[in-house]
Amino acid sequence: MDENLRQISAALDVTIFRRGEKFVVSGDNAARALELLEQFYEIADDPISVEDIQLALVEQRAVSESDDRPESEAEEAPEEQAPVLKTRRNDLRGRTPHQTQYIKSILEHDVTFGVGPAGTGKTYLAVACAVDALERDAIKRIVLTRPAVEAGERLGFLPGDLAQKVDPYLRPLYDALYDLLGFDRTQKMFEKQVIEIAPLAYMRGRTLNHAFIILDEAQNTTPEQMKMFLTRIGFGSKAVVTGDITQIDLQHNQKSGLIDALQVLGNVRGIAFTRFTSADVVRHPLVARIVDAYEAANPSQRALTRHAGKKK
Repeated sequence: MDENLRQISAALDVTIFRRGEKFVVSGDNAARALELLEQFYEIADDPISVEDIQLALVEQRAVSESDDRPESEAEEAPEEQAPVLKTRRNDLRGRTPHQTQYIKSILEHDVTFGVGPAGTGKTYLAVACAVDALERDAIKRIVLTRPAVEAGERLGFLPGDLAQKVDPYLRPLYDALYDLLGFDRTQKMFEKQVIEIAPLAYMRGRTLNHAFIILDEAQNTTPEQMKMFLTRIGFGSKAVVTGDITQIDLQHNQKSGLIDALQVLGNVRGIAFTRFTSADVVRHPLVARIVDAYEAANPSQRALTRHAGKKK
């Protein structure tokens, strides 16, 4: 209980005193803190985990930012009902308006870009949509890829071929699959090549039909690689491109293919863009504050993130 109260106090910048069943809350966000306490009191018969607390704080933050928007913007962006995805996780849903919009965009478009800071669910939700499409027989396979930025000096010292070298960097995609499909089922799908790991360098010349293709860490592609990837899409396929343009590992003289694509493809019909912010971070609440601090220190990156992919 005390650890849960500490999490709420730190995230909302309030002071909470507890004596038995009585709570005294003070601070500018006292009303929001009380709302959370009442919410958890109603389910107190079941154990409340740290994850439950942190996810609730994410949803509170998203609601608060929505309430703070100008009335004209609120009218332009009506509340969207979260789609239901068919996975092993019955509780899987968009926790923030941007996450809900992202899922709907993936379901309704053949190409979707998810751009924003770490921890916002870009990759996990993309994998969830891929699993959903596979379970509904809307596709025949899932293809996961990412650029091998370190394929020169650092990756060169690792044993194995390029696919084996890149494999550790695809671990977030593996973890999402294990969570959404189960370990045994995921392994069987790898063996049957229903799920394929394909380093971006191996994508050239291929045409992927009836597939759900995810390009992760797309900020580390070059414009040429991004164009090559996007033109691999065949009949009955979907592609999701995820990345964080504030964490580019390319050499300084190289332009990010993700930034280039957001600028070039803004007016192309059939392509959707979702821009995540720190309000969408579904990790420790402190991660959202870290993202905000870096954006405040780099206002040019913040402006680029917000305007990326907007129609010209």
